Formats: sequence, C-alpha cells, structure tokens
Amino acid sequence: MSVHSRAGGGPVRAIIRLQREPIAIAAEVAKLVAARNDIGAVVTFTGICRADENGAPIAALNLEHYSGMAEAEIARHVEEAYARWPLLGALVTHRYGRIKPGEDIVLVATASSHRQAAFAAAEFLMDYLKTRAPFWKQVEAADGTTWVEAKSVDDAAAERWTAPPPRRGAAK
Repeated sequence: MSVHSRAGGGPVRAIIRLQREPIAIAAEVAKLVAARNDIGAVVTFTGICRADENGAPIAALNLEHYSGMAEAEIARHVEEAYARWPLLGALVTHRYGRIKPGEDIVLVATASSHRQAAFAAAEFLMDYLKTRAPFWKQVEAADGTTWVEAKSVDDAAAERWTAPPPRRGAAK
C-alpha cells in the first residue's frame, strides 16, 4: 500500500493499493474522506469482472502486475491528476490474481470541492489504468487461456489526455 499525506501530517492525499483480496469499497472511500469537511464531491468507479469476453463465457480473469513498478506508475499518474484538477484526494485499489465473474477488479475514487474535477480526474485515471498501467490480463475459459490484447477504443480514449494539462487556476 502507498499512502501519501500532505505536509505536516494533514489529510490523506492519495491511497494506492494492489491486492489479491476483494475490495471493501465503502471502507476504502471512508478512508479517503475521513475527518474532512472540505470535500464537496466524491466520484467512484468500480470495474467488475464480466462473465464473458468477446461474447464467449469465461471462468475467471487472471491479472498479473509488475510489483513496485505498478504502484510507482499509478502514483505518477495520480500526481498528474493533481496537476490537472483541484483534487482533495485520490484512491486507486486494483486487484491481481484470479478474479471470478461478478467480483470487483478496480476501484478509483477522486475527491474535490466540486464534481467536475472529481469526474474528470476519475475518468483520466481509469483511461490510464486501461492503457498504460503494467497489468496483464489472461482469460480463463473452458477451452483454455488466452492473453487479452490492448483495445484501440481504450487507446483512443486515453489519447485525449495527451495534451499538456492546463495550469490550475488559469482562465479557460
């Protein structure tokens, strides 16, 4: 787990966790907003394992990651989200290992004074996780296992974030 606090031991800035265990969504979000009264919006996204891949039934997904590198890369993109939007907190909890249909895979939560920043930052972080985070996904089906290839639709969604971020507080 990686937790970053503001200088002087202030509120939690970011929580990044990679784990095998199921995600306790409500508990995770509660940690992000604990003892805070400056937050006006929290946006959460939960990715769930589907029962099919490209229309074919699956038994499970097996997710692998590059330990250490994955946390560092996620933290780097959380910091980029802070540079782009006036965030008050961010959380990324991602599972690895064998995940069955119906189980949660990932939780992204962003907190801000206002909803627009929280929505945009959550979407930015998910687009990054889908395309650039060092995770590999293998589908387990009745006829064997196959690695999941990158999808062009995910790459296209992430491309919109390649422009340099606007300076916070700059006129739009």
